[in-house]
Amino acid sequence: MSKRLLAAAVAAVLAVAGCGGSEEASDPNTLKLWHYEGPDSAMGVAWAEAIKQFEATHPGVKVQFEEKGFEQIQKTASMVLNSKDAPDILEYNKGNATAGLLSKQGLLTDLGEEVAKRGWDKKLGPGIDTTAKYDERGVMGSGKWYGIPNYAEYVMVYYNKTMFDQQGLAAPTTFDELTAAMDKFAKAGVTPLALGGAEYPAAQLFYQLALTKADREWVDRFQRYTGPVDFHDNTWVFGAETFAKWLREGYFSKDSAGVKAEDMGLSFMQGKHPIMVSGSWWYGRVQAQVKDFEWAAVPWPGMTSGSSGNLWVVPKGSKNKQLAYDFIEITMSPAIQDKLRDAGGIPVAPSATPATDPRTKQLNDDFQALVDGDRLAFYPDWPAPGFYDAQVSSVQKVITGQIGAHEALTELADYYEENTASVGK
Repeated sequence: MSKRLLAAAVAAVLAVAGCGGSEEASDPNTLKLWHYEGPDSAMGVAWAEAIKQFEATHPGVKVQFEEKGFEQIQKTASMVLNSKDAPDILEYNKGNATAGLLSKQGLLTDLGEEVAKRGWDKKLGPGIDTTAKYDERGVMGSGKWYGIPNYAEYVMVYYNKTMFDQQGLAAPTTFDELTAAMDKFAKAGVTPLALGGAEYPAAQLFYQLALTKADREWVDRFQRYTGPVDFHDNTWVFGAETFAKWLREGYFSKDSAGVKAEDMGLSFMQGKHPIMVSGSWWYGRVQAQVKDFEWAAVPWPGMTSGSSGNLWVVPKGSKNKQLAYDFIEITMSPAIQDKLRDAGGIPVAPSATPATDPRTKQLNDDFQALVDGDRLAFYPDWPAPGFYDAQVSSVQKVITGQIGAHEALTELADYYEENTASVGK
């Protein structure tokens, strides 16, 4: 999930979807590429280099790149990919409700033959490849290869070390330490937590709080339909009630209901809030842009949202599939994967040469510890189509006081039950 949004209006995408295919889109010497990584993010840096390498190794072929917004593609993918103006390759969100749904709708190319030929499966270990494969129901974890993960990611706790030092606080490595730190800041008149309620961050935090009490069995029931899901069990209730308590205690602002993800990240990077709970997709930007204070990051205590990163997918209607496969191959090369890592990302297929920057090494070591400890819990919106919007809405209403924590759980339960049937539950 995750990502810098653009100012481009969704209406523009709808207009593109409604018109006929352009000459450029079917030009055998043009690779039409979409992704939504900001140019100064780790992935944006890596994919820019991959484009250069692709054009250098494919004389006469140009990459026609368009940067899209995460939510822009999330809302219009089925329509756009079913049009003549679909790109040859794009970055798309992983999970049952997104890539799984498109695979079930017949809009994505089965990449199995290329995976076997190019050995991509050997580069992606168990757990990372879960989000690449979908069965006939569109459920992740088995079946055909419909995407190639190009990085990995997880949600963590970013903190302003300078502000923590001023309050005499140590790194918030446990849930109690995190809570105590926020309490001390709040009592000092500082709103501790940067949060964006208008998009994914607040809904992710709601889920993160539940994950402090979760185990693998609980996650699999919710994400992979292995058993009944009770949104009023002790785990969900703890998450919802703690979220509401943090709001009451002033750990985050009621004004955050209208804050977008980008503005949340900027407020942390500008030193306005000492804590941000969000994904590793911010890491490269924080590393590049924060100059006025010392910062650090620690894993979320307990299980955490995380998985492979988003996927390269090739639309069924792609005009230049072989070029798309060649581009994926370049992004999976050790040189590009190492560039992604050194820019503050988490590669899925790095070289044997370790990172030289201590902070980058720590980021990747922490991720490996999460994998080894079986602590990655995917993302809360994956189980059902449209669940993303439902979660953002329910959590936003908790922040504004329109509904209580338990009412939000009831809304989520109703939506989950009604909509998981369409993805094979």
